[in-house]
Amino acid sequence: MLVVLATLPVDYLFGADRWLKHWKEEKPNAPIPEGAKDTGYSSKRRELLRDMISVPFLGAFAYVLYKKTKWDSFEKKYLLEKPDAVSGATLKSFQFTSLGDLKGTVPKGKIGDFELSKLVMGGNLIGGWSHARDLIYVDKLIKMYHTDEKVMMTLQLAEKCGINAIISNPAQLRVVKKYNHDTGGNIKFISDCGVGKNFLEGIEASMKGGADAMYSHGGKSDFAVYNNTPGFFEELQKGLELIRSYGKPAGVGAHRVETIRACVEHGIKPDFWVKTLHTHDYWSAQVDLENKDVPEVGWRDNNFCHKPEETIAFMSTLEQPWIAFKTLAAGALKPEHGFKYAFDNGADFICVGMYDFQIVEDVNIALNVLDTVNRTRPWRG
Repeated sequence: MLVVLATLPVDYLFGADRWLKHWKEEKPNAPIPEGAKDTGYSSKRRELLRDMISVPFLGAFAYVLYKKTKWDSFEKKYLLEKPDAVSGATLKSFQFTSLGDLKGTVPKGKIGDFELSKLVMGGNLIGGWSHARDLIYVDKLIKMYHTDEKVMMTLQLAEKCGINAIISNPAQLRVVKKYNHDTGGNIKFISDCGVGKNFLEGIEASMKGGADAMYSHGGKSDFAVYNNTPGFFEELQKGLELIRSYGKPAGVGAHRVETIRACVEHGIKPDFWVKTLHTHDYWSAQVDLENKDVPEVGWRDNNFCHKPEETIAFMSTLEQPWIAFKTLAAGALKPEHGFKYAFDNGADFICVGMYDFQIVEDVNIALNVLDTVNRTRPWRG
């Protein structure tokens, strides 16, 4: 249609050009000769009708343009068709890695029959647990950033990169299940069962919310082992059996290698382990040396794997798959270093907290690391 209009002589144009031409040629200030017969009304009406012939063509063109560009609602455009990897207040001055820069999708392994991507999303940023040391405003800031819409867009971006699971507290089950329901996504939820009075209550809450796998909360497990809580290992074993009775993978979580060692000594055999692993090559890694092994005393929200070398050595003796978390020490280490350290030293999967604008870059780094991995512990899962 544009080609046809472009080839027509100017005298044949039916539309805005003719209106503009008439307007320029009019002389509104010229006097009307006395006795002149006013015959302009009908001719002007005919001219107007003639010019309006182009309106249907413009409508047809607008419709074709609509179909071509798929003008749609914001929700459908950015949630169902094109996840937003680059939105932000600093968009004009900050360079984001977009889906166009993606080098591939994350490979997967298995925990039993449960298929899991080698890179798993962490849920702390969504839940508002930033581990931002003494920056007390950050937890509130990230809660304000992660609206339901932002979380759902982040999850869809992760899926497009091959990430198929998130590890988080049962409180976050609501938004993940909403994402799967509303978008047709398939993000798996691995629950830390960190609600309720004990592990069993956390399991029931997780099952009610629709969790796909469950494990004992690391902090709670550490506390129980350090304080020799009566009946803890019996409860832990009962909890693992309960999870399996639901047909779900059952795991044990810990920040301290002493907790893992104690579980093994008591004959606990989960389907998978969730254990912290990172180096101490960052400035805020200092701990209270006199109380470094005392939970809630030596810990200062800045060191999540107090004995990385012992962790690596002991985990290498275990046959179950290992999901390493806090591999970046809650943002203190660069992904290039943290990912390599974890995979090289025996982790089968890594859990990483990621903002939407970090996902593609982190996936690319993980792919590079996996291509050059140098490990002695066999892959488990």
